[in-house]
Amino acid sequence: MGEVSRGARALVVCPDIRGMAYDLDADSRLAEAEGLALAIGIIVAESFVLPVREVRPNLLFGAGQVENIRIACEQDEAELVVVDGALSPIQQRNLEEKLERKVIDRTGLILEIFGERAATAEGRLQVELAHLDYQQSRLVRSWTHLERQRGGFGFLGGPGETQIEADRRMIRQRMGRLRKELEQVRKTRGLHRERRERAPWPVIALVGYTNAGKSTLFNRLTGAEVMAEDLLFATLDPTMRAIALPGVEKAILSDTVGFISDLPTQLVAAFRATLEEVTAADVICHVRDMSNPSSDAQKKQVLQVLADLGVVGEQGEGSEIPILEVWNKLDLLSNEERAELEEVASADKDVVAISALTGEGIDDFLSRVDAILTAGSREHEITLEADEGKALAWLHQHGHVLSDEQEGDNGRRSLVVKLSDKEYGRFQSLQD
Repeated sequence: MGEVSRGARALVVCPDIRGMAYDLDADSRLAEAEGLALAIGIIVAESFVLPVREVRPNLLFGAGQVENIRIACEQDEAELVVVDGALSPIQQRNLEEKLERKVIDRTGLILEIFGERAATAEGRLQVELAHLDYQQSRLVRSWTHLERQRGGFGFLGGPGETQIEADRRMIRQRMGRLRKELEQVRKTRGLHRERRERAPWPVIALVGYTNAGKSTLFNRLTGAEVMAEDLLFATLDPTMRAIALPGVEKAILSDTVGFISDLPTQLVAAFRATLEEVTAADVICHVRDMSNPSSDAQKKQVLQVLADLGVVGEQGEGSEIPILEVWNKLDLLSNEERAELEEVASADKDVVAISALTGEGIDDFLSRVDAILTAGSREHEITLEADEGKALAWLHQHGHVLSDEQEGDNGRRSLVVKLSDKEYGRFQSLQD
């Protein structure tokens, strides 16, 4: 088998196993699998759903089905077979032998994408740890590349067989070192978060299913050049920028990795720290692609992940952090669909309809976020002496100054400022 790289032609197979409960229907799962393949630069030569009446322990599929896959590969000149499901190490190896091509399963494909998208030190560490955790049970390729600098992991085009025991020991040692490095990175990030919490700027977290338009919205609000291609997993590491709102001088906007159905357990554990930013948010904006037929199922997946993080209850209820649903991609809907969505959104204070691409509804979105963040604010009458310029600047930066008047010629100022209880407490501590 030759090496496979970006631009490789692939056959995408979505097994539909009888009796197995799926969150999405077979066609939606197949479309998602194609999106995953495209996200890593693979050319999808052909894709189809394959019903599986009984799982074969050695191949997953029946012998006749495997032969049909092999013929399809020949006809479509596919070098790679992507199976949208979990393959055991034995199934993967046997399929590669029968098909005479590289075979990659759903977890392997997602790890490839994560490996390419990871931008920060923590993201790279998490990807490699998840990759090693996944691969330590399937030592069918050489692991000598672990001796190189980080970033040398990958499934597409890996080398041949090597000494399994030596490999296992090397993997265990590498995982031990990675966990220590990750712990150090997390401590540093924890310090950054503590510093941010001490500054009373509210944090707005954008969450949502992958490809819902979070990065497009982030770019529109901040002008940042975050990757916003029409690809699954275009964002991996949280990206943060400061934005201004009508009643809030400064807020931190956080763009997070997209969620996906049936995310493999190795990845949920490895990427939990990436999503921890969400638990420190003051408001969560759940961006939804309303043009996607599976939007309701995707919402369920996102709420399940938020529940796993302890942000909401099991049924999506009882959130300690306010959640604003952002119904995105209005520009892709028919006039009738748009009118219906906009009518529902206008009657629900927890929903706003927008098009991040065209900018439609963005002002309404900002007003809703502003209203949530300032809901607990109260007016305070504050008098400052002439030498309290620092306190004056702080109030203008962190509060909503309704009036600021000078009293007489002694430089004393009288202000009416809208502050949340948290901000007012912070102001009083600065005065002590």
